[in-house]
Amino acid sequence: QVQLVESGGGSVQAGQSLRLSCAASGYTFTYCMGWFRQAPGKEREGVAAMYPLGNWTYYSDSVKGRFTISRDSIKNTLYLQMNSLKPEDTAMYYCAADTGALCYPGSWTRLDRYWGQGTQVTVSS
Repeated sequence: QVQLVESGGGSVQAGQSLRLSCAASGYTFTYCMGWFRQAPGKEREGVAAMYPLGNWTYYSDSVKGRFTISRDSIKNTLYLQMNSLKPEDTAMYYCAADTGALCYPGSWTRLDRYWGQGTQVTVSS
């Protein structure tokens, strides 16, 4: 069983940065792990994902070049460094984990097995 706990959200101004953390308990080293977000009235969207064993990373076009996903294997923690934040990045951000078989272009957005409770990010202009 895997449990995920996010932290690090907050309210910032446009252009600033935040780093989200997702502390995992349980064995996640062969899992595809990612970040998703959902704004009010919008569908959930995949933001970034990575496969720890292969160090492969994937990003949505809307965050590519601004966000960086990484993982600390010793701490079993996933991170999302968010730079140059924009008001449209405002959303609840969730950490997710699923089988490593999903960690490919076009399929990483289907992670759905384990979810955290979410952390709110609000960016004001």
